[in-house]
Amino acid sequence: MSSTTTYSVTGMSCGHCEKSVSTELSALQGVLSVAADAKAGTVTVSSDQPLDEAAVRAAIDEAGYELVGPAS
Repeated sequence: MSSTTTYSVTGMSCGHCEKSVSTELSALQGVLSVAADAKAGTVTVSSDQPLDEAAVRAAIDEAGYELVGPAS
């Protein structure tokens, strides 16, 4: 069962930011694809199972940005 979730992220402003966030999230177990959008301040993650939000938060923090939460 696959899962796709879009998260709001603060601090991203350019392509380098998108790449940093994507690289960290791609390293999480089960992640199939990541699409970060600095302009919208979002990152969409597809995975083979729902991801633990704490793990997502830690990966985004490691990239130097802040997870606001799931996008509405």
